[in-house]
Amino acid sequence: MSEQQPRLIMENIVKEFPGVKALSNVQFSLYPGEIHALMGENGAGKSTLIKVLTGVYSIDQGSVTLEGNPVYINSPLAAQEHGISTVYQEINLCSNLSVTENIFIGREIKKYGRLAWKEMHQRAEKLLAQLQLKIDVTKLLSSYSVAIQQMVAIARALNVSAKILILDEPTSSLDRDEVQQLFAVMRQLKKEGLAIIFVSHFLDQIYQITDRLTVLRNGEWIGEYKTNEIDRMELVSKMIGKELEEMESIASKSTGNQSEMKESFLKADEIERKGKIDPFDLEIRKGEIVGLAGLLGSGRTEMVRVLFGADKADKGKIRINGKEVHFSSPRSAILNKIGFCSENRKSEGIIPELTVRENMILAIQSVYGWFRYLSKAKQMEIANEYIQLLNINPANPEHLIKNLSGGNQQKVMLARWLVTNPDLLILDEPTRGIDIGAKTEIMKLMTKLSEDNKSILFISSEIDEIMRMCNRIAVLRDRKKVNEFNNDTALTQQDLMKEMAGGM
Repeated sequence: MSEQQPRLIMENIVKEFPGVKALSNVQFSLYPGEIHALMGENGAGKSTLIKVLTGVYSIDQGSVTLEGNPVYINSPLAAQEHGISTVYQEINLCSNLSVTENIFIGREIKKYGRLAWKEMHQRAEKLLAQLQLKIDVTKLLSSYSVAIQQMVAIARALNVSAKILILDEPTSSLDRDEVQQLFAVMRQLKKEGLAIIFVSHFLDQIYQITDRLTVLRNGEWIGEYKTNEIDRMELVSKMIGKELEEMESIASKSTGNQSEMKESFLKADEIERKGKIDPFDLEIRKGEIVGLAGLLGSGRTEMVRVLFGADKADKGKIRINGKEVHFSSPRSAILNKIGFCSENRKSEGIIPELTVRENMILAIQSVYGWFRYLSKAKQMEIANEYIQLLNINPANPEHLIKNLSGGNQQKVMLARWLVTNPDLLILDEPTRGIDIGAKTEIMKLMTKLSEDNKSILFISSEIDEIMRMCNRIAVLRDRKKVNEFNNDTALTQQDLMKEMAGGM
C-alpha cells in the first residue's frame, strides 16, 4: 500500500430494516493502492455495506471518512462525485443500447450542443482495450455474451476519475482467461493508486489477487486480516462460524457403473437447436445426478433450455419413462415433473416486488392452473415448510425477495421447484455467487433428492463440485457434447479439463 493513511474509513456502521438488523457496528478501512476483499456468507452484510457506501442506503448510525474528511453519501450520484464507482454482481446495463451508450450513459460527451459520437466511440474502444477486449462498440449490448457484458460494465465503472472501485462478483461470468485479463487490469490500477474493494466467493481468486480482507458474519464485523497471513481453513471457519466438517462429510456420488442398473427417466436422442446446440444424446436415470461440464459458451445452458422446453428443439426426440413427449413450452415440462432453476436469477428467476411466499408458489400454481387458486393459508403452509427445510433467512414468508441475499434468493428458487415434487430437477449453476454455507445446504439437498430416487441434471463451473456430486459427467465444448464419463475412482479433474479444452 502506497500511503500510511486509509483512503476510506467506515466506523460503527449500523443499518436496520423492518425486523432485520443488516449491519451492527461494522468497521471497514481501505488504503490507496490496495485490493481489499470483503468476505462472508450470503446474508453476512456485504451487499448492504456496499450499498451504504454507494448511497443506495442511508446509515442509521456510524461515520464514513474519505481521505480524512467526514462525508455523507446520500445517493449513488453523490458516491460517483466522491470518486466511488461500482460494478455489481448482477449486470445492470441497458441491453437495448449500444456498448458506447452503456459506457457513457449519464456522462455523454457533447460538442457544440451535440453528442460527440466519434470521440465517445474512440474512448469506449480505449477503455475496453485496457481490458484486452476489442469489439464493435456501436453494436447493441444484447448482441454480446454475458461475459463481454460484464467487461463492458467494468469499463463503464472505470470511465470516471475513480478513487475507489467496487467489484461485486465481477468474475462470476468470466472464463479463466478473462479472469486473468481482469486481474492484470486490477494490478495496473492498483499500481496507479486506485483503491479496490473485491467481493468474490472464489477463494482461489481471493488469495491470488487481494492484499487484505475483512470478514463479516450475520451483519457483524468478525475481523480484518492480511490475505497472506490467514490460511483457508481459518478463513472459512470465520466466515461460517463453524468448521467445515459438514462440507467434507458430503460423500462423493462416484457410484460409477452402478447408475447403469437404474431405470431411465429421461432419454434425449439427436436433440438439436440450430445455432445453439449441436445434436446430442443424453440419458438421465432415476436417482442419478448427471453433471454437465464445460467452459463458458460450451452449450451447457443451451442444452438444458431445450430439455425444459424454454427453447424449442429443431429435431430429435425426448422420452420420459419410455414415452415420447413434445415440450412446446416450460409448462409442458413442468407437467412431466421437470423443474428448472435458471442460472440467471435476476431475469429468469425472482420476481423482485413479490414476497418470498408469492415467489415460492408460482410453479405449483402454474401446475394447478389459475382457476384453481391456492388459498393464502395453503401458501403460508408451503412457504413456512420450505423456509425451515432450506434454512432461508430471514424466516419471514412475507419478506420481499429483493431484500434477501443472493444465496437466500437462490434457496427460494429451489423451493419453488421442490414444491412441485419434480422427478427431474435441472440446476444451472445453483452455487454460483453464493457462500460456502449455502453451497453445503444445496449439495446436501441434492444428495437427499437422489436418495429419494429423484433425478438431477447439474451444471457447475466448479470441477470439484461436479466430481463430488455426480454419478456421470457429460462434457461439452463449442456447443457440442464431446464425451461422457462414469464418475468412478479412475476419473480425474485433469481428464475433464482436457476434454473441456479440446485435448490440449
